[in-house]
Amino acid sequence: MGKGTSFHWRARFFAPWNLEIGHNTIIGNDAFIDARNGVTIGNNVSLSMGVWIWTMEHDPQDPWYGAKGGPVVIEDYAWISCRVVILPGVTIGKGAVVAAGAVVTKDVPPYKIVGGVPARVIGERTRDLRYTLKFHKPFQ
Repeated sequence: MGKGTSFHWRARFFAPWNLEIGHNTIIGNDAFIDARNGVTIGNNVSLSMGVWIWTMEHDPQDPWYGAKGGPVVIEDYAWISCRVVILPGVTIGKGAVVAAGAVVTKDVPPYKIVGGVPARVIGERTRDLRYTLKFHKPFQ
Protein backbone atom coordinates (compact mmCIF):
# COMPACT_ATOMS: atom_id res chain seq x y z
CA MET A 1 0.00 0.00 0.00
CA GLY A 2 1.37 3.36 -1.01
CA LYS A 3 1.88 6.45 1.08
CA GLY A 4 -1.19 8.64 1.62
CA THR A 5 -3.71 5.92 0.72
CA SER A 6 -6.83 5.72 2.90
CA PHE A 7 -9.47 3.09 3.59
CA HIS A 8 -12.86 4.24 4.76
CA TRP A 9 -15.49 2.73 6.98
CA ARG A 10 -16.48 -0.91 6.40
CA ALA A 11 -14.20 -1.59 3.42
CA ARG A 12 -13.90 -5.38 3.06
CA PHE A 13 -11.52 -7.73 1.24
CA PHE A 14 -11.02 -11.30 0.06
CA ALA A 15 -7.31 -12.30 -0.08
CA PRO A 16 -5.86 -8.87 0.81
CA TRP A 17 -2.35 -10.31 0.35
CA ASN A 18 -3.05 -10.22 -3.44
CA LEU A 19 -3.96 -6.52 -3.38
CA GLU A 20 -1.49 -3.83 -4.49
CA ILE A 21 -2.41 -0.15 -4.09
CA GLY A 22 -0.41 2.92 -5.11
CA HIS A 23 -0.02 6.30 -3.44
CA ASN A 24 -2.83 8.74 -2.50
CA THR A 25 -5.65 6.38 -3.38
CA ILE A 26 -9.03 6.41 -1.65
CA ILE A 27 -11.02 3.24 -0.92
CA GLY A 28 -14.52 4.45 -0.08
CA ASN A 29 -17.10 3.39 2.49
CA ASP A 30 -18.53 -0.10 2.01
CA ALA A 31 -16.12 -0.97 -0.82
CA PHE A 32 -15.53 -4.67 -1.44
CA ILE A 33 -12.39 -5.93 -3.17
CA ASP A 34 -12.03 -9.60 -4.10
CA ALA A 35 -8.29 -10.00 -4.68
CA ARG A 36 -8.20 -13.80 -5.00
CA ASN A 37 -6.81 -13.50 -8.55
CA GLY A 38 -4.99 -10.23 -7.87
CA VAL A 39 -6.02 -6.58 -7.89
CA THR A 40 -3.66 -3.74 -8.75
CA ILE A 41 -4.82 -0.17 -8.10
CA GLY A 42 -2.64 2.76 -9.15
CA ASN A 43 -1.89 6.21 -7.75
CA ASN A 44 -4.54 8.89 -7.14
CA VAL A 45 -7.41 6.49 -7.77
CA SER A 46 -10.80 7.23 -6.23
CA LEU A 47 -13.04 4.26 -5.44
CA SER A 48 -16.30 5.77 -4.23
CA MET A 49 -18.61 4.18 -1.70
CA GLY A 50 -20.09 0.78 -2.44
CA VAL A 51 -17.71 -0.24 -5.26
CA TRP A 52 -17.43 -4.01 -5.76
CA ILE A 53 -14.42 -5.50 -7.52
CA TRP A 54 -14.58 -9.21 -8.39
CA THR A 55 -11.76 -11.45 -9.65
CA MET A 56 -13.74 -14.71 -9.52
CA GLU A 57 -17.20 -15.65 -10.74
CA HIS A 58 -19.19 -18.76 -11.55
CA ASP A 59 -19.07 -19.96 -15.15
CA PRO A 60 -22.67 -20.21 -16.42
CA GLN A 61 -21.54 -22.62 -19.16
CA ASP A 62 -19.86 -25.05 -16.78
CA PRO A 63 -22.12 -28.05 -16.05
CA TRP A 64 -20.50 -28.30 -12.59
CA TYR A 65 -21.06 -24.58 -11.75
CA GLY A 66 -17.31 -24.08 -11.72
CA ALA A 67 -15.47 -20.82 -11.19
CA LYS A 68 -13.44 -18.70 -13.57
CA GLY A 69 -11.75 -15.35 -13.21
CA GLY A 70 -8.79 -13.07 -13.72
CA PRO A 71 -6.96 -10.12 -12.20
CA VAL A 72 -8.34 -6.58 -12.15
CA VAL A 73 -6.14 -3.56 -12.86
CA ILE A 74 -7.16 0.04 -12.19
CA GLU A 75 -4.62 2.52 -13.52
CA ASP A 76 -3.59 5.94 -12.16
CA TYR A 77 -6.16 8.75 -11.85
CA ALA A 78 -9.15 6.48 -12.51
CA TRP A 79 -12.37 7.52 -10.77
CA ILE A 80 -14.80 4.71 -9.98
CA SER A 81 -18.10 6.23 -8.85
CA CYS A 82 -20.54 4.81 -6.30
CA ARG A 83 -22.19 1.40 -6.58
CA VAL A 84 -20.02 0.28 -9.52
CA VAL A 85 -19.39 -3.44 -10.11
CA ILE A 86 -16.15 -4.44 -11.86
CA LEU A 87 -16.04 -8.04 -13.07
CA PRO A 88 -13.01 -10.37 -13.36
CA GLY A 89 -10.23 -9.76 -15.86
CA VAL A 90 -11.00 -6.07 -16.46
CA THR A 91 -8.49 -3.22 -16.82
CA ILE A 92 -9.65 0.36 -16.17
CA GLY A 93 -7.29 2.67 -18.08
CA LYS A 94 -5.44 5.71 -16.82
CA GLY A 95 -7.74 8.66 -16.08
CA ALA A 96 -10.90 6.72 -16.96
CA VAL A 97 -14.19 7.42 -15.18
CA VAL A 98 -16.87 4.81 -14.44
CA ALA A 99 -20.29 6.39 -13.81
CA ALA A 100 -22.42 5.50 -10.79
CA GLY A 101 -24.18 2.15 -10.93
CA ALA A 102 -22.27 0.84 -13.96
CA VAL A 103 -21.35 -2.82 -14.42
CA VAL A 104 -17.94 -3.09 -16.08
CA THR A 105 -17.57 -6.32 -18.07
CA LYS A 106 -14.81 -5.27 -20.50
CA ASP A 107 -11.65 -3.15 -20.44
CA VAL A 108 -12.11 0.62 -20.28
CA PRO A 109 -9.65 2.60 -22.45
CA PRO A 110 -7.62 5.41 -20.88
CA TYR A 111 -9.47 8.73 -20.34
CA LYS A 112 -12.85 7.34 -21.44
CA ILE A 113 -16.02 7.86 -19.41
CA VAL A 114 -18.23 4.80 -19.28
CA GLY A 115 -21.66 4.15 -17.81
CA GLY A 116 -24.58 1.76 -17.94
CA VAL A 117 -25.23 -1.96 -17.68
CA PRO A 118 -23.10 -3.23 -19.23
CA ALA A 119 -20.80 -0.19 -19.22
CA ARG A 120 -20.12 1.49 -22.56
CA VAL A 121 -18.30 4.65 -23.58
CA ILE A 122 -20.38 7.81 -23.02
CA GLY A 123 -17.67 10.47 -23.07
CA GLU A 124 -14.03 11.45 -22.80
CA ARG A 125 -12.09 12.94 -19.88
CA THR A 126 -9.36 15.55 -20.08
CA ARG A 127 -5.82 14.21 -20.17
CA ASP A 128 -4.57 17.18 -18.09
CA LEU A 129 -4.89 15.58 -14.64
CA ARG A 130 -2.62 17.07 -11.98
CA TYR A 131 -4.32 16.43 -8.66
CA THR A 132 -3.12 14.46 -5.67
CA LEU A 133 -5.84 12.83 -3.61
CA LYS A 134 -5.36 13.52 0.08
CA PHE A 135 -8.70 12.87 1.68
CA HIS A 136 -9.50 10.87 4.76
CA LYS A 137 -12.50 10.97 7.08
CA PRO A 138 -10.90 10.52 10.51
CA PHE A 139 -14.17 10.18 12.46
CA GLN A 140 -16.79 8.15 10.66
